[in-house]
Amino acid sequence: MKKYRLPIILLTVFEAVAITLWLTKNNLFYLFNFSYIGLSISLGVFLFIRRYNYARRIVQLLVGLYMLIYLGLICQENMQIEGFWYYLFTGVFEAATIHYAVAKIFGPLIFGRGWCGYACWTAMVLDFLPYKEPNEPRRNLGWIRYITFAVSLIFVSGLFLAKVGNIERIMFLAFVIGNIAYYGTGIALAFAFKDNRAFCKYICPITVFLKPMSYFSMIRIKCDKEKCISCGKCKRVCPMNVDVTDNSRKRKNGTECILCMECVKNCPKNAL
Repeated sequence: MKKYRLPIILLTVFEAVAITLWLTKNNLFYLFNFSYIGLSISLGVFLFIRRYNYARRIVQLLVGLYMLIYLGLICQENMQIEGFWYYLFTGVFEAATIHYAVAKIFGPLIFGRGWCGYACWTAMVLDFLPYKEPNEPRRNLGWIRYITFAVSLIFVSGLFLAKVGNIERIMFLAFVIGNIAYYGTGIALAFAFKDNRAFCKYICPITVFLKPMSYFSMIRIKCDKEKCISCGKCKRVCPMNVDVTDNSRKRKNGTECILCMECVKNCPKNAL
């Protein structure tokens, strides 16, 4: 049972969040929401341990489609960063603020940028594009993410300062238009840079929250130096250009790791 500790731990964490929010908010939805996400992620990790090739893809579809279709389009909740600013400014700890607190602000202290690898509905689509392994060196364009982060904040702040009416409707439209823009930009960058994850590396504003906390993540890829033969395969297959052979927290692109496990699957010596 030792090899199944990780899915058990993840499921326990999500169930603890689900039950706590259900009782404190007196809303059964939170029990369903976080239980479903926790079960989906734990199932994916379990299938990976069982060496099922499409374990992560299953989780991406289970969680990504749930967030995009059910929460976003059916329930009309803006789970993008604009929705976070909206609820934050209204002083309500609901929907997007809870989602961000669990998945993107405090959660990464436990599972790093696992959100990007298993639950992001933008990456869910981008990962089906043909450039799963970066064919070109990483570009020095990470500064763009801070611009998109600032634009989202200024946009929502402007709505409140201008006292625009019917902001909830605007937030839903922003969710729809924002997703179209994200998919269009992400697909265009993937083909331009021959890299499925170019959008995640250079444009995505969510990484401004994710990267600092991911530095302290409890769940990390580590290398057994005695087994490692320095073949470099793990670096070639890593979609985020992380040097996983370095066990220090200061390793190259260390806060970019999305726990996709491609390095683990492809290591010829099981050193990771």
